[in-house]
Amino acid sequence: MSENTEVVVVGGGYAGVMAANRLTQRDDVTVTLVNPRATFVERIRLHQLLGGSHAAIVDYRKVLAGGVRLVVDTVTRIDPAGRRVTLAAGGTVGYDYLVYAVGSGSADPDVPGAAEFAYPIASLEETERLRPALDATPATAEVTVVGAGPAGIETAAELAEAGRTVTLVCGGALGPYLHPRGRRAVAKRLARLGVTVLEGPGTRVTAVARDSVRLTDGRDVPSELTIWTTGFAVPDLAARSGLRTDALGRLLTDETLTSVDDARIVAAGDSAAPSDLPYRMGCQSAVQLGPQAAETVLSRMAGRRPAPVDVGFAGQCVSLGRRAGVFQFSRRNDIAVPLYLGGRPGAKLKELVCRSTVWQLGYEARKPGTRTWWVKDGRRRQLLGAGR
Repeated sequence: MSENTEVVVVGGGYAGVMAANRLTQRDDVTVTLVNPRATFVERIRLHQLLGGSHAAIVDYRKVLAGGVRLVVDTVTRIDPAGRRVTLAAGGTVGYDYLVYAVGSGSADPDVPGAAEFAYPIASLEETERLRPALDATPATAEVTVVGAGPAGIETAAELAEAGRTVTLVCGGALGPYLHPRGRRAVAKRLARLGVTVLEGPGTRVTAVARDSVRLTDGRDVPSELTIWTTGFAVPDLAARSGLRTDALGRLLTDETLTSVDDARIVAAGDSAAPSDLPYRMGCQSAVQLGPQAAETVLSRMAGRRPAPVDVGFAGQCVSLGRRAGVFQFSRRNDIAVPLYLGGRPGAKLKELVCRSTVWQLGYEARKPGTRTWWVKDGRRRQLLGAGR
């Protein structure tokens, strides 16, 4: 190995940026971040991009340390034996260590007609494709949002607040993560916005047509525009590169976020499955996993044993248009509790969280390695000990 250690970070989302920034605390580390886009995407604001209230992108110069080399390209294959990655535009980049932070996106919907007639909204490109279709749809047209997680709820509320006629098809419970008290608050706000909520048994979508969606109970719901927010998938880069993954394609790692196949490959964010017990997807876990992945690399460089991952949660933010929101508090192990903050204070807290997340990236760029005050969850060891 040369005196200078080369680290390649694959993926420039929340986890990848945090990892790249944390690695710059050592002068003898050269960090290369490979990302398909030249700008950082605030995924937690994509519903605002659709509604026209935010661009949902940030210049990398605001969140990425100056010492990080940004390569705008896509990694098509990892060669663990040769310690190189192949780029879509041609050529390769060598590494001594690799941080795998490719993130997540929408899954191919296994529903007849969904691929042809429904619009996913999990990425910047998908949202940008949806906007012209939305603009071309009459203001009085029926819009159906499929999926009752945060993305579905936020999209439905954003469009309804803009005057759209929206039906939210849950396929089960509204906001499954939420405590019943928080769920009632969300339902009340959606009703006030005029959103028709179809929840409970019989509301799973079984087919999508050009002008309707069909449910398991046999109902056909009119829909001139269908937005698909359910499903989770990660890029298949790890599997294509011969690395072991879980059933959804996340890279299998130990508790130090190190690949079970290669000690020089470390994962972070939505695409990591430590001990086959992955954390809930989202920026809350990503901004904690990114720095810890970097610390694993730095520990190995220093000849120290890497520390096990330690991630905790505070809850879940859900915006309900621009004037209301719900912050659902949780235990550190990500189980919702009765306490929530709703209404305008909930909206202000959600906006504060969005801004502070970008601030965290910039802070790590300016002062790598100084922030360690995340919430910790001590119950993960019990789960692992119980073999769950």
